[in-house]
Parts: sequence; C-alpha cells; structure tokens
Amino acid sequence: MKIKVIIADDNSFIREGLKIILSTYVEFEVLDTVNDGKEAVDYCLKHDVDIALLDVRMPNMNGVEATKLICKQTNTKPIILTTFDDDEYILDAIKNGAKGYLLKNNDPEQIRDAMKSVMNGNSIIQDVILEKIKTNLSETTVIETKIDMKLFTEREREIMSLIARGFSNKGISKELFISEGTIANYITSILGKTGLEHRTQIAIYYITGKVE
Repeated sequence: MKIKVIIADDNSFIREGLKIILSTYVEFEVLDTVNDGKEAVDYCLKHDVDIALLDVRMPNMNGVEATKLICKQTNTKPIILTTFDDDEYILDAIKNGAKGYLLKNNDPEQIRDAMKSVMNGNSIIQDVILEKIKTNLSETTVIETKIDMKLFTEREREIMSLIARGFSNKGISKELFISEGTIANYITSILGKTGLEHRTQIAIYYITGKVE
C-alpha cells in the first residue's frame, strides 16, 4: 500500500517541486496539492489521506492551525515542512499534534525517511529545531504540562521539567544538588513508566502530555 500524501504550500514552485520529488518514490502517492491550510483541512475531511505536508506561513489558515483541525477531525498525520525554524511556531505545532517538523532544505532522502518514520508511529523533529525548543523553554520560568502528575514522584517531575527546558544531566545536578548518577536513575525510572526511549521524548511528553 502506498502512503497517500497531500502538499499544502502557497508557493506553487515549492508545491509542484515537492510533488515531482515524492512521485519519484514508489512508497508515495501524491493525491493533490493545495494552496493553504483551510484547503488542506477540507481535503483531509473528504479523502483518505495518510500524511499532510504543511507549510507554516500560508494565507487563510496557517500550518499550525491546520494541524490542530486535521488532528482533531481526521486520522491524517500532519508534518510541518518549512523554511522557517521560528520558536513561535514550533511549540504550537507540536502541541497541536504535528508528527514531524522539518526544514525544506533537507535532502529528498531525509524527507522520505522522515515520512516513512512518521507512518511507523514515530515523531520526527530535527536537531536544529529541537535546539530552538530548548532555547525557548530555558527562557520560560513556568512550563504548563499536560502530563498526569500522579504517575511521578515530586523529584521525577522536577527532572522532567528541567529536561523539557533543555538542561543536561550536569545542569540538573547543579540545579537540584544531586549526583548525575542519581539523575540517570530517575530518568531510567521515567522512561520505564512512560515507555519512552530517550530524553528528547521526555521533553516532548512533558510539553504535550502525549506518548509518541
């Protein structure tokens, strides 16, 4: 079965370029290309779409708003594909359910691999974008979390919050006055309780409340 894709971008050159590139891969079927987020949402409501590649900045409805509606109303997996890596959009896109956040200047092979990974149930965030998230959160004094706090000890919650704000184990050690070995043990416990595999997923889980 081919992965059914739509592409939403207000730049026709990029839209058609992506369509040509993806159509060269046997794994994908590009169903259509649309001009903005509203058209993307409407299309996903009417058709069986596996992945929606969404630009961030589009008229009528941007990619972040479209992501929210697509996730709420369909089974389509949105991936934000953009030339921008602004912090103002990244967190909102992830909170709204985006399964990937990639820059358009990636090699076609990277985009293909990311899309296949998303179809296998993973979330894809590039390192450069993850750094933006960390920078944004490290400047935030209070982070609202959607996780079930009852699942974790007070110390585990403290560590998760600091991980979400981009602290390393060494930084957490200085902040909480406990050894890095003890922190590693707590992280192991957190991973065990959530079924997550690494600290990046802990950060995203703490922000969104979702285990991807």
